[in-house]
Amino acid sequence: MEITYLGHSSFRIKTKSAAVITDPFDPKMVGLKNSGGEAEIVTVSHQHPDHNAVEKISGVKKVIEGPGEYEIKGVSIIGYQSFHDDKKGEERGKNTVYVFETEGLRIAHLGDLGHGLSDDLVSEMGSIDILMIPVGGFYTIGPKEAVEIASKIDPYFILPMHYKAPEMNEKEFGSLEPKETFLKEIGTTVEVMPKFSIKKEDIVEGQSTKVIVFEKK
Repeated sequence: MEITYLGHSSFRIKTKSAAVITDPFDPKMVGLKNSGGEAEIVTVSHQHPDHNAVEKISGVKKVIEGPGEYEIKGVSIIGYQSFHDDKKGEERGKNTVYVFETEGLRIAHLGDLGHGLSDDLVSEMGSIDILMIPVGGFYTIGPKEAVEIASKIDPYFILPMHYKAPEMNEKEFGSLEPKETFLKEIGTTVEVMPKFSIKKEDIVEGQSTKVIVFEKK
């Protein structure tokens, strides 16, 4: 499996049978150059233009936009309802947390999660190998909450997302924290790489958690 970071909350997960793109964004709104790309499956955590620009992706066979259980081209996906704020969606609406299972690996993408995760939901999600988690605050959980949630889920790898980057639209996203705030808060091993290639057999039971930070393309 190969994971590429497209920016904001968007990743491309390439497996032997299919490619998945999470939360494609409108580059004009976000300010980042979105390589878009090709994928058979697109997941959308919520209907905001920095997360639902499905039209930017080519070759799409299935768009998943909410809770439920899905099986497409060797990729199992379960969507769990959550909220974009800590007031049960009163301010920013609903959010979907997705868990992907393919090639023996389990990946969680938390979307624009705006609150802590209950023990029941963490239990329902099951063991997670790779956690894609927002860390920028303001619109989502911030660095401290992200560390708490990551500790609860206890994945092998953490991929921070939805943080302030230099090229971003300052008007829309100037209030976000940069990833460095989260990295300082979590205080664990960080590896920097252009893309993340991983196989189930690469994971050693009991290994300590690592944070993966993607180099700018």
